Amino acid sequence: MSEDGKVGKQINLLKSVFEKEGAAFVWSFLYFFALLSAYFILRPIRDAMGIASGVGFLPWLFTATFFVMLAVMPIYGVLVSRYPRRKFIPFVYLFFILNLLLFWYFFANNIRMDIVAQIFFVWLSVFNVFVVSIFWSFMVDIFKSGDSKILFGLIASGGTIGGIVGPTIVTLFTDVIGTESLLLISAGMLLFAVYCVLKLISLRKDDLIDQEDIKTTEAAIGGGMLAGVSAVFKSRYLMGISLLVFLLSLTATFAYFQQGSLIYELVTETDERVKIFGQIDLYVSIFAFVFQVFVAGPLLSSYGVKAGIIILPLVTLIGFALLSVSPTIGVFIIFQTVRRASEYGLFVPSRENLFSATSREEKYKAKSFIDTVVFRGGDVANGWFYNMLSSVMGLSISAIAMIGVPIAALWCVLGWKLGKSHEQKTKI
Repeated sequence: MSEDGKVGKQINLLKSVFEKEGAAFVWSFLYFFALLSAYFILRPIRDAMGIASGVGFLPWLFTATFFVMLAVMPIYGVLVSRYPRRKFIPFVYLFFILNLLLFWYFFANNIRMDIVAQIFFVWLSVFNVFVVSIFWSFMVDIFKSGDSKILFGLIASGGTIGGIVGPTIVTLFTDVIGTESLLLISAGMLLFAVYCVLKLISLRKDDLIDQEDIKTTEAAIGGGMLAGVSAVFKSRYLMGISLLVFLLSLTATFAYFQQGSLIYELVTETDERVKIFGQIDLYVSIFAFVFQVFVAGPLLSSYGVKAGIIILPLVTLIGFALLSVSPTIGVFIIFQTVRRASEYGLFVPSRENLFSATSREEKYKAKSFIDTVVFRGGDVANGWFYNMLSSVMGLSISAIAMIGVPIAALWCVLGWKLGKSHEQKTKI
């Protein structure tokens, strides 16, 4: 088939999907936009607070985050087991909105900010994992596998636009309205996300014709809270996804600590650090938007999930190789921008597509276990590992980057194999 024929086929396929799922796509797009706008308003503040006591304190914050995750995950499991999604998801977001209002009170009145800053860092890390995990579980649950390959990259671009709007608000308005007011804007964004969830639930009720499907969709998921853990260890496929996520955590932790070290050494003012972190987030989101709109959809529909998964490991491999030769702030900002852009633009929607080949219970429970215990547990282990390489062994950023090169190569191979497995599982 000619190139024009392929493009025409992709356009016709996209039009066909939009005729069926156009309204659901719009509300999903707005949902993710609101969610990531809220998060990216808060993220630069968190990153600046995280290095306030020095990069060497980051492993402790990562450890605290992990143990909070362990405490929260059983509660999440109980909620998933007992309540249908139309009741469960909105209340999770409302809970986080109340948390933000409480933080606003402490920020506005400058109450024990030394401790509150550390709590806020941990809280936002937990917030990010849970709200994004819930979002993608919801998306996988309501879109069919074939449609998800076409739409997930575009839906993710809504989050990328939110990732542009969030740090832009921080950059433009922090000096005008103050940090505490940014928390209120973020809470407002989350409230709109709740509205989007309710619209999607209502829309899906109206669109589903088969009453048995409606009954299945609206039923509580059921099962014990440890069902996700056992599901992971019983499935080679889910074990592979777990290793994929762990390697993401390892390479991302290396990059995050290197970023913190460079900015901590070069910039002393907290406000300036917030602006730099915000600018990096802004660049990342702009490039991620390009990936999602112009690359993700055609790439996933033409070459499958495996193509979207291996781009990030390849970028990471090249980036670490360059840092091992020239560990400068300029090289790092370019590497971090392209790395995170390909993560949000290609890797995340591709990784979430892997769960379209799993059962509904695995989507919510095994995925939650992977996103919390595996990912955040990996953050803790990898944070202390980086600290050992840097502080104990005295390795430079260049030497640590070189260690990341073969790790990224292993990550590439694993991603390709998982993509192939996904193709086999979703063949009709």
